[in-house]
Amino acid sequence: MAQKNLTAKVSFWKQQEEEHKQKQLINPFSSWEGASHRQTLSKEDEHYGRPVEGSKTEFRGKMAGEMVSHEIIELCCVLRNLGHQQGNGNYHITFRDLFEAYTKISNKLVGMLMRARKQNLVEFEGEMLWQGRDNFVVIALLKETLAILPPPVPGQ
Repeated sequence: MAQKNLTAKVSFWKQQEEEHKQKQLINPFSSWEGASHRQTLSKEDEHYGRPVEGSKTEFRGKMAGEMVSHEIIELCCVLRNLGHQQGNGNYHITFRDLFEAYTKISNKLVGMLMRARKQNLVEFEGEMLWQGRDNFVVIALLKETLAILPPPVPGQ
């Protein structure tokens, strides 16, 4: 009985070793001597900078992307609820007013604003917003963004 358990453990660890070797063969950053025929990196490769399909890394990346998307939608809802609608349909709010209200929700306001701007959901002047210096910079929630937001909750 003990011999059978030992054989199973040895077999398990041999399998782990072989899987690790195979991963090292395709790992372009491996310094393992046996990886002489490893892939070379090319920025033109469609898989460059992407995790292996079906891996835990890919799954975690997708989950993180979804979380960021939800936070951006939440930020846009806050902008709509606290901002003042302009004649062109956009909602405007100063960075200071948004910062004061949003710090109760999240400490990632500037990062979320930059992501939202990259996705053409909001507009504001400058590369980065700094508390104090940029208090009166106007942040505009673009009217096109309203189509992707859930309906406003009455009383907010």
